[in-house]
Amino acid sequence: MIPLPLQKIVLRWAHDTYSQQIFAFFKLLNSDTETNPLAFGIVLGMFLGFTPVFSLQTVLVILVLFFFRIQIGAAMVSAFFFAIPAFLLDPVFHAVGSRVLEIEALRPLFTTLYHLPLVPLTRFNNSVVMGSGIVALFLMIPAFVIAKKLIVSYRASVVARVKNTTIWRALQATTFYKWYVKYEELRG
Repeated sequence: MIPLPLQKIVLRWAHDTYSQQIFAFFKLLNSDTETNPLAFGIVLGMFLGFTPVFSLQTVLVILVLFFFRIQIGAAMVSAFFFAIPAFLLDPVFHAVGSRVLEIEALRPLFTTLYHLPLVPLTRFNNSVVMGSGIVALFLMIPAFVIAKKLIVSYRASVVARVKNTTIWRALQATTFYKWYVKYEELRG
């Protein structure tokens, strides 16, 4: 049992971390950042949310996030949001994974893979892990297309509408806003 003060600290840290990620994600949506890195971040976040946390797939996706120009904030926020429906989709993942694992023609391949050094760390022999990986792989391209269209339409409608309000124009005219823009330019 975790002591109550430590629980409060952990919960506060998690709340602050997710709040910061959500605000960072909306900042990215409202910025002039390209849509492809954001959409790829959402797709990889979907993959992270669908697959189990402690597996080799997670490590590989995180390495892809760090080595390529993909928005990490978008991936973390979408991983959090895709993890919620993943629990509801576990029966579907189990059905898909069981179906694949029970294919007799693939049994020698799975046996060979299981005896390799790192491959068992993927836990591919678990039906839910196999099913969630397959479903995530099949949904990657449609999710990318949908995410990109949603980002473009969000920027065209919501951001453009907010920038045309008198409150936004009044805020842009303040010295504080000009300092903030200069700070953001210098910070990069």
